[in-house]
Amino acid sequence: MSLDMHRMTRVAKSRLRSAGRFVWPSRSLVSGDHHGGDGLISAADFAKLTFLAGSGCRACALPLDSDLGEVNLCAACAAHPPWWREARAALAYDDTSRKLVLDLKRAGRREGLSTYARWMQMASRDLSEASDLIVPVPLHYRRLASRGFNQSAWLAGAVARETGVIYCADALRRTKPTPTQGGLSSRERFRNVRNAFEVRPSRAEQVEGRCVLLVDDVYTTGATLKACTRALKRGKAARVDVLVLARVVRPSDVTI
Repeated sequence: MSLDMHRMTRVAKSRLRSAGRFVWPSRSLVSGDHHGGDGLISAADFAKLTFLAGSGCRACALPLDSDLGEVNLCAACAAHPPWWREARAALAYDDTSRKLVLDLKRAGRREGLSTYARWMQMASRDLSEASDLIVPVPLHYRRLASRGFNQSAWLAGAVARETGVIYCADALRRTKPTPTQGGLSSRERFRNVRNAFEVRPSRAEQVEGRCVLLVDDVYTTGATLKACTRALKRGKAARVDVLVLARVVRPSDVTI
């Protein structure tokens, strides 16, 4: 009898879900259009996304024409290695992924977090397995108070749940209320965030000697990631790697 009741309950729930999809069909996070599937992204929109899947330059995640594995470096990183060790990105930031990123970054839409975290984990499995601590790029407390959320912290927390790596939301703090990076040139971005971060004194012991995975939403010029990495290195982190949801690959998209 209990098995029959269990089966009936499952059937009833399935019918309710089907009815719900009929009355309130899913909207794709990419296009916003209704679709008949169960996922958050329609099959047609999913096919338009450009997944980097950890390929490209090992140091900055920029897509390259050839993949030489562990020695894969772009010319810029070969000439001037970044402060961090390696970087991975789940998606290319382009016309299709832009809505996902901006809905998270500006509108605070969290529906896709677990999906984004799985994509990021798939792109960075080698880095997460070698990491002791996951740390997000922080906002200044004034901006956090006015906005009410930090999308990078949401992503970092979701990646930590996906990987099981220890998450420290406040390991870094932003010491200066710098203007937004949007619309700035590459040189202006680096100048804007120079010395704008530090390891929070109360978290110094957690950072010292640890392999840190630094998480942000978008890699644009690398200015913010460099400033955060410098702060972590000053805090005696043993190593810093970078993981982002999306990587800007076209100069025209730098104004995000």
